[in-house]
Amino acid sequence: MTQANGLLRQLHGKSPGGFAIGLHIHYTTPRYFFQSYDREWFEIYSGRGLLVHDPIVRWGFSSEGTIRWSALADMDEMGVLKQAGDYGMRYGVAISVMRGNSRSIAGFARSDREMTDIEIAALHKDFRALHDETLGMLVLSPDIHETLRQMSIYLTHG
Repeated sequence: MTQANGLLRQLHGKSPGGFAIGLHIHYTTPRYFFQSYDREWFEIYSGRGLLVHDPIVRWGFSSEGTIRWSALADMDEMGVLKQAGDYGMRYGVAISVMRGNSRSIAGFARSDREMTDIEIAALHKDFRALHDETLGMLVLSPDIHETLRQMSIYLTHG
């Protein structure tokens, strides 16, 4: 579990505009969810039910790999990414991983510029490692659940 915590901290440091990570999604519900986006944006996103219109999520369910948010503009009929930009998340990358018969999807943001290919590759590598590290965690001890809960609180409110 320490490795998963370290990977989450690395991903957090590499996405200054925040992130949303859904690990091991079954139907539409992730086994683990972590987000560090602006709290006000997260409340608006949740309150307006934007998940079903989010091009990051839609792309992530139909694809694997990485894609810059700017390349998803044609899929953004409801302007989810434009609205995110109003909260400092103007640029970003979506990553989708399908390994071990499990899918994980994430969005990583910046406010100042597009991410470089090298930055995207590093995010992809760390995200795949996080996916793999948590893949076998079907039955978690109370200690591990508590650690994940604390990480979620730290990322959401920190």
